[in-house]
Amino acid sequence: MPDPPSRTVHEQHRSPVGERPLRRDAQRNRQLILDAAQAVFADAGLQASLDDVARRAGVGVATVYRRFPDKEALVEALFEARIGTIIDVVEQALALPGGWDGLVHVLREVSRVQAGDRGLREIALSTGYGRSRVAAQRSRVAAGIEQLIARAEAEGVLRAGITANDVPLVLYMVGEVAQNTNGLRLDLADRYLGLVIDGLRARPGTDLGPPPDDAELERFMQGWGPSPRSPRPVPRPGAELRVPQT
Repeated sequence: MPDPPSRTVHEQHRSPVGERPLRRDAQRNRQLILDAAQAVFADAGLQASLDDVARRAGVGVATVYRRFPDKEALVEALFEARIGTIIDVVEQALALPGGWDGLVHVLREVSRVQAGDRGLREIALSTGYGRSRVAAQRSRVAAGIEQLIARAEAEGVLRAGITANDVPLVLYMVGEVAQNTNGLRLDLADRYLGLVIDGLRARPGTDLGPPPDDAELERFMQGWGPSPRSPRPVPRPGAELRVPQT
């Protein structure tokens, strides 16, 4: 039998099969909460509270808790679809003829997406949230990156010793530049991403030492949760990130 048609983001948040469908007003409140959470987490990151989401949605916090028992449930419902955008980037990269071109595509595009959505960056690079549904999508991303790395090494373009576990750390480093420049120099993150990309090329150079293994990466990512920094200003409409060329 053919696969069922994919659902829209709004359809993904309907009541699960077997549960009583939400009343129209309850469904409207649920979508208001999801839309508000998208805006709040994109700006302030996952340190934002359900009270912040409720205020943005214009509903009482009790209404939020009726729809989502805790913040992790809200984060999973919202970002399962958002992390799907990163999977799309990886699939686009795998379709490119060269593994190196694909790997650079992932680094550029994921950095671009995360620079505009602090909450997405935190959930994509942290294991503190999304331990079930979102974690499965993270595994799909990692598997695709492993393929790109193997192809880039076979092409002789990627330096030896790079693994898929290096990629989250690279994205974390570049993301810290984007976050801590507070939107004042959107080009700086691209500048340092360009330096990283150049450093990944195969050439005689410094011994990098061993990459982190799976257990080490898991421990690192457990500590990459929300930080106590103030929310960064939202970039002006029309502001664009410049992408380094290779």
